[in-house]
Amino acid sequence: MDLPAKIRSIPTEPGVYLYKNAEGEVIYVGKAKNLRNRVASYFHEGRWEDAKTGTLVREAVDVDYIIVANNKEALALENNLIKQRKPRFNILLRDDKTYPYVKLTLGERWPRVYVTRKLRKDGSAYYGPYFPANLAYRIVDLIHRNFLIPSCKVDLTRFHPRPCLQFYIKRCLGPCVQALTTSELYQEAVRDVKLFLEGRPTDLSRSLHARMEQAAAAQEYERAARYRDLISTVEQLQERQRIAAAEGDDADVFGYHYENGMLAVNLFHMRGGKMVDRREFFWEDLPEFGTAVEPVETGTAAGPGEQGPPASESSNQSEESSRASLGGDGRGRLSPHERPDDSFHPGEFFSALLKQLYIGQPYVPRNLYVPVDFEDREALEDLLSEQGADNSVRPARVHIFVPQRGDKRSLIDLAGNNAKQSYDQRFRVLKPNAQKIREELQEAISLPELPKRIECFDISHIQGAETVASMVVWEDGKMKKSDYRKFIIRSVAGVDDFASMREVVTRRYKRLQDEQKPMPSLVLIDGGLGQLHAAAEALDGLEIINQPLAAIAKREEILYVYGQEKDPIALDHHSPVLHLIQLIRDEAHRFAVTFHRKRRQMRDRSTELLEIPGVGASTTRRLLEHFGSVQAVKQADPAALSAVVTRTQAEAIKNHFQK
Repeated sequence: MDLPAKIRSIPTEPGVYLYKNAEGEVIYVGKAKNLRNRVASYFHEGRWEDAKTGTLVREAVDVDYIIVANNKEALALENNLIKQRKPRFNILLRDDKTYPYVKLTLGERWPRVYVTRKLRKDGSAYYGPYFPANLAYRIVDLIHRNFLIPSCKVDLTRFHPRPCLQFYIKRCLGPCVQALTTSELYQEAVRDVKLFLEGRPTDLSRSLHARMEQAAAAQEYERAARYRDLISTVEQLQERQRIAAAEGDDADVFGYHYENGMLAVNLFHMRGGKMVDRREFFWEDLPEFGTAVEPVETGTAAGPGEQGPPASESSNQSEESSRASLGGDGRGRLSPHERPDDSFHPGEFFSALLKQLYIGQPYVPRNLYVPVDFEDREALEDLLSEQGADNSVRPARVHIFVPQRGDKRSLIDLAGNNAKQSYDQRFRVLKPNAQKIREELQEAISLPELPKRIECFDISHIQGAETVASMVVWEDGKMKKSDYRKFIIRSVAGVDDFASMREVVTRRYKRLQDEQKPMPSLVLIDGGLGQLHAAAEALDGLEIINQPLAAIAKREEILYVYGQEKDPIALDHHSPVLHLIQLIRDEAHRFAVTFHRKRRQMRDRSTELLEIPGVGASTTRRLLEHFGSVQAVKQADPAALSAVVTRTQAEAIKNHFQK
């Protein structure tokens, strides 16, 4: 059946349609209240003059459709299909590493807490999101200090002979060693952590009071004192949250700048009436239809105001926050160079952006402020509201506002102005400052603190011969050559990069332990997953846990972070973070190759000179030190050679090379 005939057979019910090209690939996914009318509208004669529609229709040779019960189901299905199929003509947004969550691994015998940016159906409980990102790390650190639940990567399916440092500094109950804790005591701490993360401080405080009194009655005064300190911490946090919740609602505010086919979007996160975080999204080389390039998203903290997931119950729907459409440019803001018939359609863009950002997320703020209206705004409001109706952490109703005047409009204009600055920073090739690069690196790799020192390792050899390793150091924004180190691999025979990496990492950080020096902010490995796991095994053998560790693959330029290997990070090729990592990686590679080449040349030179009768190792060393190379020795006359060696040796060397 040809395409026009197939379109005439499509039902008039709501659903999702999928355009395919000649290779059978899905190139566009859309949704409609009336499938037949929407799909047929692409082939109306007047719309062929529209560049964006013409580009799609020229490639489409087939269309599939899925019928659903209503428009809200169509919204959800469209979003899922876009994320699964990644069609070339749809707006594609990376939905990973956007919001930090705290993960409690309830599926393990000894649950642990981690900071993660990927939600999985693995039996764990997820809490968040948290803004700014370092708030999640501070919460996990508070859990370590007060509830003694660890974040380590130690294998807890078996017992170990001795605990790690975290136990001795009283940040872990020590489940890795038999008899240090009991299952009942550990599960009690896990229950406390759940109450704390679920925002139930009253229940937690009541439980702690009862246990404190019970411990005091049993004359277990140290245990009672620990409960007393926990009660104090919980009550202080509860008071801070009450103050923040009284100051205003949670909201996300969007602004944008579009120029020359490139787009920058800024998203302000308002929590408790305060702006706690700002995020940037970029799209390059926008195609004529929609957006085909995946954006790179970065985040920067926006000041001292911080607030976690609990949202205020108050609601302010002022005249300034009316939902009227702005039409036209939307003042989001567009470049003055944009033409009225420009192929970029802000309404279509924000419709797709909001779906991919919020559908399926456990937390959506009460209010979303966008610069332009779009067709399915009310349906998306209903879907997001139903999505959170069963979630007691936040209010059920979500509002998407398009303010025209007043304070809310000023917020959107502010976001638009920041988007213009982001556009200039990214696309006009302005050099970012060192502090911003460090913040973006911390955000990209989920580091617990701003990186101060990075140590990078590389292995170099030719078919296993003369295997060496290098370590280069980046510190405080520049390469620190005085701390570079060279390693000759001793325990590995033949080609085994993994064993070589294991040896060099063990040697390096065993020495740091012996010298009682601090670990770097990040250990970077030049290689893939095999080298990454070899380095991790070396650190584990030294009982070094929670050390940030990552590897960058040479060809794909994909970053693998240890503990998140299933979710590799593909940084944008314009990203200053990627440029920094590449610079460090390339320097480690250069340093390793240079050392390997020097070792190989010395070996080759020594081998050739040692073949001469009467020339031994010490004579060879003197000749190479004096002449610099074997070639220079070949060209030297007997008189010059006699200045270094005896006359007999000089004649033997000359005769050898003449033959």
